[in-house]
Amino acid sequence: MPTNNPSYDIVIIGAGFSGVNLLYSLRKLGYTCRIYESGTDLGGVWHWNTYPGCRVDTPGFIYQLSIPEVSETWSFTEKYPPAEELRAYFTHVDQVLGIKQDVDFEMTVTGAWYDVNAEGKRKWRIETGDGRVTQSQFLISCVGFAAEPYVPEFQGLETFKGEVCHSASWPKAGIDVKGKKVAVIGTGASGVQIVQSWAKQAESLVVFQRTRNLALPMRQHTFPVTGLNALKEDAPLTFAQREKTFSGYLDQPSPHATFDVPSEKREALFEDLYNRGGFAFLLSGYSDLLTNEKANRQAYGFWAKKTRARIADPSRRDILAPLEPPLPIGAKRSCFEHDYYEMFNRPNVDLVNVREAGHGLAAIKPHGDEIQDSGFYPVDAIAFATGFNSFTGSLTRIAGLRNTYGTSLADEWGNNGASAYLGMTCKGYPNMFLCYAVHGPTALSNGPASIEMQSRWIVDAIQKMNATGLISMEPTKEAERNWKATADSWWIGANIPDKKREMLVFPGGLPLYEDLCRKALQNWDGFIIQ
Repeated sequence: MPTNNPSYDIVIIGAGFSGVNLLYSLRKLGYTCRIYESGTDLGGVWHWNTYPGCRVDTPGFIYQLSIPEVSETWSFTEKYPPAEELRAYFTHVDQVLGIKQDVDFEMTVTGAWYDVNAEGKRKWRIETGDGRVTQSQFLISCVGFAAEPYVPEFQGLETFKGEVCHSASWPKAGIDVKGKKVAVIGTGASGVQIVQSWAKQAESLVVFQRTRNLALPMRQHTFPVTGLNALKEDAPLTFAQREKTFSGYLDQPSPHATFDVPSEKREALFEDLYNRGGFAFLLSGYSDLLTNEKANRQAYGFWAKKTRARIADPSRRDILAPLEPPLPIGAKRSCFEHDYYEMFNRPNVDLVNVREAGHGLAAIKPHGDEIQDSGFYPVDAIAFATGFNSFTGSLTRIAGLRNTYGTSLADEWGNNGASAYLGMTCKGYPNMFLCYAVHGPTALSNGPASIEMQSRWIVDAIQKMNATGLISMEPTKEAERNWKATADSWWIGANIPDKKREMLVFPGGLPLYEDLCRKALQNWDGFIIQ
């Protein structure tokens, strides 16, 4: 344990992919670094998420850091690794790189401010839950974009006598639902995965759906030893290739537009991509999927046809996969499923569309859930799969994080909306960097690919500052404003009541993103430097 009120070159908050990668990169260059991590182990979201069925939606061979000494000695056994295998991966990372020697676990950052003393010396001061105040030249937030669980306010929730948990705070011992009546509230990624597990074990399951999930088939499979060896041999090329694609995956769109090909060829491509599984249906489809409404409608129509054929009850078909699209397919990050839609053919599974008049979840009683006009569901356990205060919540929950004007980030972003130039820097927070956060590619990308891209930029910015004798850098307010664009999807924060609706992710793809960031760094465009 470090001494009281220690000093480092760089303090990093969070020990997931971004925190680990930045610590590794900066430590190699001779910087003294320390990670403060509120959890008990490495892994970030994969440390916290232990709910049943939890797994990544990205092929494991590209969902990892490109550090050779790590990738050459590690293999995922399944195409889409489960959470426990991701945790094993981070254990391996530590065994190879010795990450934990520079991490303080169960250490919560409660505040941080940029201090200029009477002698003109400038340092970040970082306050932690144990009462220490650490100082550093740079502060890097690696808290991720999905670390602040959101639980809606339900009348009577505190009176419920059974087990209640959010997907992000699952009990380590798990929840035994055999022979029990259970409920899942929410149908995002975690909701889909929990439903697939609980439906097969519980006496009864009721699923409360607010927003339809246009889930795609995962097509999971394990790798033989020969396949694993081939993936390792191809790893350097694979890692280089992922940064050249729009989203950091290996999929590339067709050169053709939807209506440039005959209908039978179009149908054949849809069929092939659907059977391939994963994001192939969205990322390897026709080039105008997200730019032509009629083209998008064709893709949605195919998805709806395939999905509706899997659902026996006509009324449930319309709730889960309506003929008319509730939103453009691909406008919201799709979830993957194995047999999610078949679960609603089971006699022990019920479905409540809470958007339907009279079907809202009115209250939670001591022994179940009460629907407005349609009765009562007795349950023994409730799983909240209601998502996160995405992008902003992980940072704004640090109550004492404030800018050079004395305003907390929570108040600033709460009143004016989030602002982060290049998705990595904020006006009023000199020498503070964000990684895998607001206004970066984040949820529109393969995490490790965009994390490594941002990490390189942050490291290069720090190196450039020190090489040229700069003391501080921060963006201008104009640069922040110009960086914002518009989009309307879940990442605008629409699941959080009263949260300002705004674009919270950079939608232009990884190659364009890196080009813009590199151009800005070349001459410090958009920055105030001293």
